[in-house]
Amino acid sequence: MSQQKLERSESDSIGTKSVPRDAYYGVQSLRAFENFHITGQTTHPTMIRSLAYIKKACALANGRAGALKPASAKAIEAACDRILAGEYLDQFIQDPIQGGAGTSLNMNANEVIANIAIEILGGEKGDYSLIHPNDEVNRGQSTNDVIPTAGKLTVLFLLEDLYKSLRSLKEAFARKGVEFDSILKMGRTQLQDAVPM
Repeated sequence: MSQQKLERSESDSIGTKSVPRDAYYGVQSLRAFENFHITGQTTHPTMIRSLAYIKKACALANGRAGALKPASAKAIEAACDRILAGEYLDQFIQDPIQGGAGTSLNMNANEVIANIAIEILGGEKGDYSLIHPNDEVNRGQSTNDVIPTAGKLTVLFLLEDLYKSLRSLKEAFARKGVEFDSILKMGRTQLQDAVPM
């Protein structure tokens, strides 16, 4: 199979670049990946989930306001639902440490969502005449709003797991307190034996 069949050509304000044909990310995500390949890790799945919630909420609002065609809004919402269901996480290729205050990650989300939505509408990945990452998925949004909001949502989602772990630890300490209640031991203060406890 020729190299051309394995790739598609996409353009941005910098120029044209080859993107893997099966990739849901696009040219801007790929450029950022190449420029900010720092830790070798990718974005935490909970952050991706937060971005999908934000993009879905914006598609709902833009659809209701008439700023998006109904079919486009529905396709973007459906694309976000798929990401929320755990699909396409491997398409979020951005390093957690990146320049540009999160623009790379925001564009990665916009491109992935756009390409999923394009397929939902019967098109082929990269045909941004159907759903455009900037003009439709990112309509009415700024990276300076999206990324801090996604970060706060991510903290809230991750706190749920922390609370569960803390409750479990509290219960374990309570059980040990009962288990060792009858044992007398010397307390320690400044590396010396102190009062019995």
